[in-house]
Amino acid sequence: MKKIILLIAICFTFSITGQTKPNILIIHTDDLGYHDLSFTGSQLYNTDNIDQLAKESVSFTNAYSSYPRCTPSRYGMITATYPVNENKGNLGAIPEEKNFVKQFVNAGYNTSYVGKWHLGEGKSEPKPFGFTHTYAAGRAGGIGSRFYPFNFNAKGKRHKEQVVDLEKDGKEGDYASDLLTDATIDFIKNNPKNKPFLAVLAYYAVHTPIEAKPKDEARNKEQLKGIDFGDTPEYIKEGEGRRKMRQDDAAYAGMVENVDENVGRLLKTLKDLGIDKNTIIVFSSDHGGLSNDGHKGERHLATTNLPLKAGKGHLYEGGIRVPLFVKWTKELKPNVDNKSIILGMDVFPTLLELAINKTVDGVDGKSYANVLRGKENWKDRTVFWISRKARPHSTGDSKAAVVRSGDYKLIQFIGTDKVELYNLKKDIGEENDLSTKEPQKTAQLLATLKSWKKEMLVPERLDVGKKAKGKKNKKKKKNKK
Repeated sequence: MKKIILLIAICFTFSITGQTKPNILIIHTDDLGYHDLSFTGSQLYNTDNIDQLAKESVSFTNAYSSYPRCTPSRYGMITATYPVNENKGNLGAIPEEKNFVKQFVNAGYNTSYVGKWHLGEGKSEPKPFGFTHTYAAGRAGGIGSRFYPFNFNAKGKRHKEQVVDLEKDGKEGDYASDLLTDATIDFIKNNPKNKPFLAVLAYYAVHTPIEAKPKDEARNKEQLKGIDFGDTPEYIKEGEGRRKMRQDDAAYAGMVENVDENVGRLLKTLKDLGIDKNTIIVFSSDHGGLSNDGHKGERHLATTNLPLKAGKGHLYEGGIRVPLFVKWTKELKPNVDNKSIILGMDVFPTLLELAINKTVDGVDGKSYANVLRGKENWKDRTVFWISRKARPHSTGDSKAAVVRSGDYKLIQFIGTDKVELYNLKKDIGEENDLSTKEPQKTAQLLATLKSWKKEMLVPERLDVGKKAKGKKNKKKKKNKK
């Protein structure tokens, strides 16, 4: 009798959802630091919905972006590769067998990309890459204003890059993150019941401009009155500029909390439709928060990543460590993984294995499906970063290459003899350089990093995108003749 009831329940569930493959929702924030959530320690930013999502997820304390800036980080995630070209690459030239989105399309998924793309035009736009539905996703890396009409800055001048959909569909008083969430909710609600979906919602928040709804900013100004920062200075000298040391910006807090409010709307939609238990939800950020400026001059710094060092642009922990939560009620048991080392480039290999039990060869990212299931931990993993396109003028960072192996992290500053070594388990703030105290470990990691650079810094990786441009120019010359 129990078996019959169970069979009826399964059939009923299938009749409602129309399919058994899991849906996938990736919520990707822009410039959100590891400590920009109350779940991860913020006293000011109130993120009840994201906190609840984290509690119902496998959450990682050692998760990283693949690069400390927007475009290469996103390229690394969507291609599952180390973004050593430090640019948008050439997504249009990626063969179908290595295109993760097209693997989902071929498996019957309906796909959507809403929000910040910033990864190229033409064949490298979201639709040719495999996303059947797109909204407000193009070349723009930011928007002129959070408020309608969105494409004008505070001085009334048109922003250098336009987000056309928002201006076309918006009206007076509309806020950008709300409209992006509306578009994703509409896609989910209109998705055919017999098809699973893969939806990416990439907010332009909490990137500059720092603009919150007046009520949200006012609420946080009141809350700030009750926070005692003690003797913590507002700024310290760091790198080529300053580092912000307090979370005390009411407008930025309002932006974070608006993202949280919209995450709550997304979660409610999934629940109302009865598909929340069989939807994999991934929440993360493209890199650390904007906490540092450079020698060009003081700028509006949004947040601090304390106790992590530095922020966006830097290869210290504040620039690359990010929140990462993965929820799948049907299959994964919530827990906090404080050992495994995960990178942004691992996301799509993981989702592909979880959803359709498939792998893609010839990429750098790895599936952490077994980590999520509690069958493995990756505490001894070795991972790498390189930043040869530093911006000392705007974020105060220097050119560097990094290897993390287990608890140890080595930073080699390019073009100098400077090397730093940290034990992150004991020194999360990277304050105690061990490079002279532990010469053997320093030499070992330098050799590991040298070997990785020899493998990675080769023309077929560095010139991705450049070759396509060269061919295009050749064509133009031929046509002129």
